[in-house]
Amino acid sequence: MSTRTWGARGPRRRRTATAAAIATAAVLLTGCGGGDADKAAVPEGWGTLKTGSLSVGYPKSEGYAEQPAAERAKANAAVALKEEDGIRTGMVSVQLDFATGVRDAAGAAAAAGAGIGLGSTRKATDDVRLAGPEDAPEAREARRIDYDFTSDGQEDTPNRGTPMTGVLVAGVDSKGVPFVVRLNAVKDAVDAEDLDAFVGSITVK
Repeated sequence: MSTRTWGARGPRRRRTATAAAIATAAVLLTGCGGGDADKAAVPEGWGTLKTGSLSVGYPKSEGYAEQPAAERAKANAAVALKEEDGIRTGMVSVQLDFATGVRDAAGAAAAAGAGIGLGSTRKATDDVRLAGPEDAPEAREARRIDYDFTSDGQEDTPNRGTPMTGVLVAGVDSKGVPFVVRLNAVKDAVDAEDLDAFVGSITVK
């Protein structure tokens, strides 16, 4: 089964000044590697997916809803979906223990990056520091990959050829379990601030 995940398209609500401030604070504390917070800030109006290795925010106020465990693919530890007219126009996913022989963020990112798919274009790869336990700093080190691709139209996803953009964050938690968190979106449906807020909402355990 494809590991691609899908993001929202169509009109977006403007985030309030308060939510924008929260998102910016989250990025400054986590995604830019400059903070020691043990819990990330989740933007106003967002929900939270919780797993044994990490928690991550998703844009609940824009129509995303957590998928029941009985309905999601076995490879996913948590999923939030947005569906419109039977099409999955939004999806956030978390995969745990998804690769063998992975011991650090670089290895997790290499394994996760291999699943992006042919025809994808990497835009950037950056080291980030996530919120998490101060006594396990290595678990807070992760790698972010931003990329573009086109939809293949399979599994109730947007029409084949639809331009997409995505971001994934990969690392290893304090117990040595590799993780990857993904958000993909129809291109221009989410902006750089949304993607930064998504990365900044992650708390690793």
